Amino acid sequence: MIDQTTLNRIFDTVDIVDVIQDFVSLKKRGANYTACCPFHDEKTPSFSVSQSKGIFKCFGCGKAGNAVTFVQLHENISYVEALKYVAKKYGIEINERELTPEEQRQNDDRESILTVLAYAQQQFMKNLTETEEGKAIGLSYFKERGFSQATVGQFQLGYSARTSSFTKKALEDGYKKEFLLKAGLCSERSQTGELVDFFAGRVIFPIHSVTGRVIAFGGRTLSTEKTVAKYKNSPESEVYVKNKTLYGLFFSKTAIVKKQKCYLVEGYTDVISLYQAGIDNVVASCGTSLTVEQAKLIRRFSPEVVVMYDGDSAGIHASLRGIDILLEEGLTVKIILFPDNEDPDSFARKHSITEVETFLNENEQDFIVFKAGLLLSESGNDPAKKAKIIGDIVQSISVIPDNITRMIYLKECAKMFGADENILIEEIKHARAKKYYGKEYKEIKPLITEPKHQVGAVSVSDDNCDEQEKELTYFLLKHGNHPLFENMHGSMDTVAQYILGELKKDDISLQNECYKQIFSEYESLLTQNVEFSIKHFINNINRHISEFAVNIISDEYELSEIWKRFGSNISPEEDELKRTVPRAITVYKIKLLSQTISKFTDELNSSIVENNDEKATLITKKIMELNRIRKILSESLKRVTT
Repeated sequence: MIDQTTLNRIFDTVDIVDVIQDFVSLKKRGANYTACCPFHDEKTPSFSVSQSKGIFKCFGCGKAGNAVTFVQLHENISYVEALKYVAKKYGIEINERELTPEEQRQNDDRESILTVLAYAQQQFMKNLTETEEGKAIGLSYFKERGFSQATVGQFQLGYSARTSSFTKKALEDGYKKEFLLKAGLCSERSQTGELVDFFAGRVIFPIHSVTGRVIAFGGRTLSTEKTVAKYKNSPESEVYVKNKTLYGLFFSKTAIVKKQKCYLVEGYTDVISLYQAGIDNVVASCGTSLTVEQAKLIRRFSPEVVVMYDGDSAGIHASLRGIDILLEEGLTVKIILFPDNEDPDSFARKHSITEVETFLNENEQDFIVFKAGLLLSESGNDPAKKAKIIGDIVQSISVIPDNITRMIYLKECAKMFGADENILIEEIKHARAKKYYGKEYKEIKPLITEPKHQVGAVSVSDDNCDEQEKELTYFLLKHGNHPLFENMHGSMDTVAQYILGELKKDDISLQNECYKQIFSEYESLLTQNVEFSIKHFINNINRHISEFAVNIISDEYELSEIWKRFGSNISPEEDELKRTVPRAITVYKIKLLSQTISKFTDELNSSIVENNDEKATLITKKIMELNRIRKILSESLKRVTT
C-alpha cells in the first residue's frame, strides 16, 4: 500500500523521543530517556528510549520496537495506521492507490468506524457554519458560551440537525448502515426499521484519541423539555472506551508535559473555556466518575494533577473517591474549589487570563487539607464523627505507593488532628494489608497483628541477621547522603531514603538494638530536614553507636564476604552503590523470610502431630506464599549480581 521510498523517508525523518513524548512524559537519564511503562502497571520506571538508536525497550514487560511500532502498540492500531500517524506528524505525504471494492469490504471494522466518525465530524461542522438552522441554534449557543471562532474551529465543534438528515446523507454518500450503527451515529427503530440520528438537534463536541482521531461525540440538547437528557454520549465501540478516555487530552498533552501539571475538570465546556483562557493543560473525564485507567493516562504525562470542583457542587463527597484513585497511581494531588455558584467554565468566561491564573495559583490546596476541612466542617464537636473522619483520611493516605510521601502525610494528619502517630501507622498498615489480601485478609491478619509471626518483624536471635543489619547500617552512615535512584518526581532519592523506604514498605524492624537506634535517630533527622553529620553518631551517648560510627570513618569496617563471592568490584564504593545497596536489602529480606518459613514449618509439624488439619492447611498456605516471595527475591538477587 505504501511504497518503499515513502517508508524510507518516514524512518529517516522520525525522532523516536519526539513521537513517544506525545504519549508518555520522558525524563532524560544519561544518554537515554526513561518513563514508567505505558504498557503495564509500574511505579518505578523501567521503560527506556534510545534517541540515537531509534528504539524503545521496557525491561519490565519486555515490549520493544521503533517509533512506529510504539504508536501501533499504544493506540492498538494497524502498522499501516501507525505509519500514517507518524507521516502526518512530520508532514510527509503518503500516496496510496485507491482500494478496490473487494479490498474496501475487507477493511476491518475499526478503520471503517473511524472513517465514518471522521465523516460525521465534517458534516456536523458544516451544519454549524453553513446551514441556517446550525447558525441560528448551534453557533449562537457557542457564542453565548463565549467561544471564539478560532476555538470552535480548533475543537471541531458542530451541530446535528433536528431531522435525521445526517444518516440519510451518509447512506447516500456510500457509508454502510452497519458502521453508522456501530459508531453510534444512528439507531434503528425496532418496529419500522427506520434509522434515526442519535444526536439530532444537539450541539456536538467531538472526542479525540491521543493521536487526534475522532473516536466519539458528546451532544448537548438546547431543548428545555425535562424529559430530554441534557447530554448524550456515543455508545462504547471498538474505538471508544469511555473509562479509558480523557476529553481534551489531544489538545492539552504537550502543555501538560511541559508544565508537569494537569488540571482535571468535569465537562466539555470547562475544558474549552479554560483552554481559551490560556489554561491549556486541562482535561475532563468524559462525564464519568474518574477511573483507574484515566488516572494511569494522566500519570503518563504528568506527576501532578489538580482536581477542580464547582463551588456549589453537591457531588463533591461522591467524587472524593477519585482522589484515592489518583493517589494510588502515585500522583501528587491538589484541589481547587471555585466560589459559590461558579464552575471552571463560568469563572473563565467572567475573568481575564491574569485573574484566572492568579486564582488557580492562590487557591490550590493539598488534598489532605481540603478533605479534612470539608469533613470537619460537617462533624461539629462530635468525637465519633471526628474519629470517622480521621479513619477516612488515613484510608486515603494508605493508598499512596511511595513510602516517604505516605509517612509525611501521616505525620501531617497526626499533627492536624492531635492523634497518636503510632496508632495511625498501625491503621495504615492494616488498611494496606486488607487491600492487598482482599478476602484472605482475615486469614492473614494474625501475621500482621502478631509481631512474632510477621515477616518484617520476625522474632529471631540477634545473631541470625546481625551481619545483614550491620551491612545496611554501614551504608546508611557511610553513604546515606549519596544520590541513588531518580524518583517519580524527577529528583534523586538518597541511599538513606531508599533503605528506609524499603524497610518501611515491608514493616521491617531491625533486631540489633544498636543498629535499630541508629536507624531511628537517622530517620528522625531526615523527617526534621536536619542536615546529616556522622558527628551526631560519633558523639552519641550510646557507646556502641559511637564505636560503630568511628569504625566507619576510620575504614575499619569492611563489607561482608558476600560481595566477593558475587565477584563485585567495590572500588570505589560509590560507583557500586546502585548494585550493592539493593543487594544488601534483598539479602536481608531473604534471610528474614527464611527464618519465618522455618518457624512456620515447626508449627506445621506440631499441627500434623496434633491432627489439626484446619491449622495445618492455613500454615501450609502461609508457607507457600512466603516461599513464593522468597523465590521472587532470590531471582531478583541473581539479576542484580550479574
